[in-house]
Amino acid sequence: MSETFNLPPLEIDQYTLANGLRVVLNRDAAVPVVAIAVYYDVGSRNEREGRTGFAHLFEHMMFQGSANVKKAEHFQYVMKAGGTMNGTTSSERTNYYETLPSNQLPLGLWLESDRMRSLAVTQENLDNQREAVKEEKRLRYDNQPYGQIFDLINEMIYRNFANSHSTIGSMEHLDDATVEDVQEFFRIYYAPNNAVLVLSGAFEPAEAKQLVETYFGDIPSQPAPPALDVREPKEVAETFKEWEDKLAPFPAFLLGWKIPPRRSPEFYALYLAGKLLYDGESSRLYQKLVKGEESIIQLFGFTDERRGPSSIFVGAIPKPEKDLSKIRETIMKEIQQIAVEGPTADEVQKLHNQLFNDTVRMRQSSQSRAQQIAEFALYDGDPTLINSELEQLLAVTPEQIRYAADQYLNNENRALLDVIPAGIG
Repeated sequence: MSETFNLPPLEIDQYTLANGLRVVLNRDAAVPVVAIAVYYDVGSRNEREGRTGFAHLFEHMMFQGSANVKKAEHFQYVMKAGGTMNGTTSSERTNYYETLPSNQLPLGLWLESDRMRSLAVTQENLDNQREAVKEEKRLRYDNQPYGQIFDLINEMIYRNFANSHSTIGSMEHLDDATVEDVQEFFRIYYAPNNAVLVLSGAFEPAEAKQLVETYFGDIPSQPAPPALDVREPKEVAETFKEWEDKLAPFPAFLLGWKIPPRRSPEFYALYLAGKLLYDGESSRLYQKLVKGEESIIQLFGFTDERRGPSSIFVGAIPKPEKDLSKIRETIMKEIQQIAVEGPTADEVQKLHNQLFNDTVRMRQSSQSRAQQIAEFALYDGDPTLINSELEQLLAVTPEQIRYAADQYLNNENRALLDVIPAGIG
């Protein structure tokens, strides 16, 4: 079956600078643009108790200027050159990326190297960005209906602090942070030997290698960051919690399961089980709850992919007067059916078509290619895995999906967060 979906391998050239910076080049001259992705091996998982939110703070701090780039000039340089850019933080990593016209590659490399080398970690910038993070937390979490539920359920799923605390972190911890704390965090984690640089798009490899050496080659490496233990017991930390949400117009709930790490055979099987359950309008739960019973306003579900123990979430906002327990029963019945009978032949075919389409779409974007390559390089030490992941997913059998769903989802080892609107109950 998978032979139908053969794709030519992406061109991957990888090497390491003397200072430990891992570099991956993916030349594709189809469109005259180049994507630059810098991935630092630091996320919320690297934070210690009493000092959370640092990785996310740095997503902001990294735009506050460096030796040759003034505050907010990074944006201006990229925009004026006709490019786009952003940065994000997760439990696993912090990334920064630009997509530029290919003749602007030197500009992008200069900007990224200048802040890796000489970020302005000053008291003024710390105070300024601390307030920016607080405002983001107010806007995106505290003052949004259901804005805190994913942070809450992570605390219910994971027992290990490295896994359970939120990426945005604690505002009290950020208030307590000194400029010395932040400078030390930068020195340890934002070093070339703790990063991956990926270029994807239209460039001449010899010229690109020379530019990378020129801009990044003399940035000093640092001692390796402290070792990290993200191991978890099999059981979730807490099976049930009620949460009063003062902004929620309707009740809601979120279910969460702890599952094995990314790229494990079980993870692949559960990722596919998740797609069958909640991914798109043809998914089982959409068809049952939205189209069939017409009992919910919104269905959400996703797989949180981590290097350590990962998780699957499924949740819903029911329509007024609809019975939440009945909706949860429908969800668990669908999980049980997959766990007993496995996916149908039609579902497997649909999954394979989706996977192939997703891969083709990813390959058409230099930015998507750069980011996926960077993840494989950073997490697995092997950027060429981008060429075999589709094959690995297509090789997952219906029986493996059935067995994984039975082992990890079709049981009581799950977290349930009930969201109660203020004034109800």
